[in-house]
Amino acid sequence: MKFATKTIHAGVSPDPATGAVMTPIYQTSTYAQDAPGIHKGYEYARTQNPTRAALEANIAALENGTHGVCFASGMAAMDAVIRLLSPGDEVISSNDLYGGSYRQLTKVHGRYGIYSRFVDMTNIKNIKKAINKKTKMLWIETPTNPMLSIIDIKKVCDLAMEKGILVCVDNTFASPYLQTPLDLGADIVLHSATKYLGGHSDVVLGAVVVKEEVLANQLYFLQNSTGAVSGPMDSFLVLRGIKTLHLRVERACKNAKKIARFLTTHPKVKNVYYPGLKTHPGHEIAKKQMRRFGGMVSFDLHQDTQEEATKILSNTHLFTLAESLGGVESLIGHPASMTHASIPKEERMKVGLTDSLIRLSIGVESVKDLIADLEAALG
Repeated sequence: MKFATKTIHAGVSPDPATGAVMTPIYQTSTYAQDAPGIHKGYEYARTQNPTRAALEANIAALENGTHGVCFASGMAAMDAVIRLLSPGDEVISSNDLYGGSYRQLTKVHGRYGIYSRFVDMTNIKNIKKAINKKTKMLWIETPTNPMLSIIDIKKVCDLAMEKGILVCVDNTFASPYLQTPLDLGADIVLHSATKYLGGHSDVVLGAVVVKEEVLANQLYFLQNSTGAVSGPMDSFLVLRGIKTLHLRVERACKNAKKIARFLTTHPKVKNVYYPGLKTHPGHEIAKKQMRRFGGMVSFDLHQDTQEEATKILSNTHLFTLAESLGGVESLIGHPASMTHASIPKEERMKVGLTDSLIRLSIGVESVKDLIADLEAALG
């Protein structure tokens, strides 16, 4: 099936009991058994739920994987992936990373002896230099959050395969419509399905996709044992959102490209970070591993102060000042004080995450209205 067909049909079929076209919300905590261990495939809702199972199959198909595992949030999904490791193991990740991911790696799993190193992963030499006998996983975001750097997934996966190291790609910013990391050699793909997969800013959910059955069984065990599962209503909402994923992301990409070009011409703007610009250092790699360049744009100002950024953040009308991304509506945010506040300033500054950096999640509105809104706020 082609991608657009998968979004609507993969993993989904009419309900056998009633013929309902849309997957029902199985709002139940337990299931009747004919005898102990004799049942219809479902025993207890933490372990299995038909609505969640449909979503897991659907997301797995979109990522060209074989097994999907859904969790209560993206952070719960990440927690399960890191729990594949043991005390004494090390993770190498990007020095440009979502603040919540950085916090979990350093302040949660670091306490239990799983340590993390953060390097510029756009240069493969930095990863080679950081790898040691304790390295068990490479954790990739690409495009990165919020600097929108591009990491060469295939090159990193080839290196990891030589060393016998797992690779997990957080594919939240791209969505499977734009890139499928499993096809490039990744072992695990992770999503905050709250974002593009859900697409309507009305649900919190996380997902992991793999190809290997051994990994899948380990993740299902963790999902059931720790209990951070997605509920049936949340699973239903993400299933519904996915049906328009290709339409929404396509429009967001077109809008983002035009907005990035507008920002490059504005006298108050110092730098624009968008992989669709030919001046972006990762442009050629992005062309190779992505179908389009995404709906996220970041920029900073010549006058590099949070106060100057706040003037813009507080004066948009169509761009809503809020955390999150990937919804139909356009959002504007200040990473230094919002999504990345948990990262020490000196670490943020190393990657260019300045106090005036502004991150945009471009929605599906009229691009002319969005540009006019930014122009007025910048003015």
